[in-house]
Amino acid sequence: MNFRLVFKLTGKTLMVAACTMLFPLLVTVYYREDPRPFLFTIPVILLVGLLLSRLKSSDHFFPREGFFTVALIWLLMGALGALPFFLFGRLYPQLGLFHSYVDCFFEAVSGFTTTGATILTAIEPLPKGLLFWRSFTHWLGGMGVLILTIALLPGLGARTLHLMKAESPGPIVSKLVPKTSQSSKILYGIYCVLTLLQVFCLRLAGMPWYDSFVHAFATAGTGGFSTRDLSVAAYASPSIEIIITIFMLLFSINFALYFLVLCGKVRQALQSDELRFFLAVVGGSIVLSALNISHLYSTAGESIRHAAFQVASIISTTGFASTDFNLWPEFSRMLLIILMFIGACAGSTGGGLKCSRVLLMLKCIHRETRRVVHPRSVNVVKLDGKVVEEEALHSVLVFSVAYATIILGASLLVALDDFSFGTTFTAVVSCIGNIGPGLELVGPMGNFSIFSPFAKIVLSLCMIVGRLEVLPILVLFSKNAWKQN
Repeated sequence: MNFRLVFKLTGKTLMVAACTMLFPLLVTVYYREDPRPFLFTIPVILLVGLLLSRLKSSDHFFPREGFFTVALIWLLMGALGALPFFLFGRLYPQLGLFHSYVDCFFEAVSGFTTTGATILTAIEPLPKGLLFWRSFTHWLGGMGVLILTIALLPGLGARTLHLMKAESPGPIVSKLVPKTSQSSKILYGIYCVLTLLQVFCLRLAGMPWYDSFVHAFATAGTGGFSTRDLSVAAYASPSIEIIITIFMLLFSINFALYFLVLCGKVRQALQSDELRFFLAVVGGSIVLSALNISHLYSTAGESIRHAAFQVASIISTTGFASTDFNLWPEFSRMLLIILMFIGACAGSTGGGLKCSRVLLMLKCIHRETRRVVHPRSVNVVKLDGKVVEEEALHSVLVFSVAYATIILGASLLVALDDFSFGTTFTAVVSCIGNIGPGLELVGPMGNFSIFSPFAKIVLSLCMIVGRLEVLPILVLFSKNAWKQN
């Protein structure tokens, strides 16, 4: 393990992260709020980043170092990104919003991993600068802090494709263009354009500029942090709900498809098997949910709007709420739990298993069925007309087993708090799927403050495991990864 290069890359990423804190600091100054939480945090992160980035190292960098670097960076981002919350809690204890550093760590990790789960019982008392930082962590974590670093600092002195593979979601990761840094710039360019487009759409729908930016950040990162206690439902605006629904789905699609559209390959983009599967699941779920909840709302249009919003919110793993779906019939709630597992498309900012993995698993089941009927036949699994290598199929199987094992293990640990199965299980599933709300006590109108510090740490680790898709964290805790050679 080339620890010096790992720490050097970590330092450079932390320096970029410290610079991004200037934006919430400017918001704090603009609204004449207390800037001390950011004035203290920024120099600390800059100093740590500067010391690490000045280490001299060789260019020995392979996949093991890539996974190790990504896992270390995400743990540090959660630990250091929690400082503004922690300092605010110490400066204003009378508000009772952040009781401990564990709470702050949970909130920061939930932000960066785009989970959107919160320990806050009241959101609106927070200052605008802190709320801005809270949602801006979604935007940073959505595309990935390391991908941002690669885009801004192309000369990292390492094989950046290993970093991109370790941080990017999906079973198959490839560059859009030959240079990884150029691919990162293209991804962030598309990301920024879509975010700004949503900001202007929300403003036209009547949402204030500040709220428009905050909700656009949360939608782009498919995170779900809002400025209001009732989330999007507080605005009581069908037009705002429709806009956010559309953009939640747009950010759930593989960004490589947008690149194909920009290159004029629209037909190729529309022929994506994963895209078709995603749209079929979304369309079918909206129809079934709308029919099941029709008796709860006065018109068919209202039922369809709420069904579409919540389906988009859950499958994109954004976690916004336009209504309390905890009160929906059992069929619709079970359907939402299934969507929690499926998740968004690979290469998007969404979480979950990813549609490509679910589709590949279904194709593997179909292949095994054909083998039983025709033992001598030769069957291959194809995606987008191309044969999927057995190694990729094996990785999908390993990931799925590891994903399920972690859910069961984490549920057992969180169950020590002695809450109901629905609360415990959906809390774990929502955290590892980076979704946010679960059911019962952690539903859309609830929060995670009910859990013990130990359970919050377990759930925080679940968020990071889900965002990095298991392997980087497993590598970090593997004794073989710590060996020098």
